[in-house]
Amino acid sequence: MKVSTPNFWPAARTGQRWLLRARRQQALVDGHRMVFLERGKPAPGRPTLVLIHGFAAMKENWAFWMQKLPADWHLLVPDVPGLGESQYHPEACYRYESQAQRLSDWLSGYPTDNLHIAGSSMGGAIAALLAHKLEQSPRTVTLLNSAGIPEHADVDIDAPFESDRDAILIPHDWAGVYRMFNSVGTGKPTLPGLAMTGLLGPDLLQRRDSLRHIFNDMLADALAPARYLSPNSPPLQVQWGDRDVITPTRCVDWFKTATPGAEVHVFRGVGHLPMLENPGHSAKVLEAFIRRHNH
Repeated sequence: MKVSTPNFWPAARTGQRWLLRARRQQALVDGHRMVFLERGKPAPGRPTLVLIHGFAAMKENWAFWMQKLPADWHLLVPDVPGLGESQYHPEACYRYESQAQRLSDWLSGYPTDNLHIAGSSMGGAIAALLAHKLEQSPRTVTLLNSAGIPEHADVDIDAPFESDRDAILIPHDWAGVYRMFNSVGTGKPTLPGLAMTGLLGPDLLQRRDSLRHIFNDMLADALAPARYLSPNSPPLQVQWGDRDVITPTRCVDWFKTATPGAEVHVFRGVGHLPMLENPGHSAKVLEAFIRRHNH
């Protein structure tokens, strides 16, 4: 007889939200019920910061940053449609373009004259497109180990794109869950990696089909951000871990010619998720950037 593994994540998620003093909100975007966290309210002179998580992840990935960032800032932290608590539809399109349009429609309900956007991995690719789809450009865009960035300047951004990262990012068993959580960091086993394996494993293993769908849609236009990012983009900050095995650090070189005005930070000893692996420093770097552009 098969014994199901208890899923403690919903209870842990609720407890975390209380600690963060964030409100759980919902919106309907493109037929998806989208769940998001909101802390604070828009106000003159106060930044509104949107935080967009990566593939196979969720809004709670930003919890450490939410603790570190100024308490008076207005924070909007969605579960990207198809992931986390937000709805997934088997017939929907989850390309970066589609996801950016959904978030643009959602943000149309908020004041956008003092908007800042940050995205991690897949969320970085979505953030790059979103910044160029909004009616009013955001004050800043910050990309953390972003997906969708060419590994060198001569890459044909319209050519078919292949990736073997699905072997890491779409776990099929408990060994795969363990490998995933210890690959997105520095590649070495860690106590947080073991804890996340136990806490999030049941949820991830139930999502294999939807994760495969979303991953394939991402690959269908994998380098879409490269069509948007340019010297004319909004003020751009790039944060990257130098031990990333998901999006290689050599991707950072692409920004030197594509967005020469970008502020680039490469963190030593950090893997794919600076906001989890080095939250204090990475949040401080972001805060300083936003304050310089928060006029």
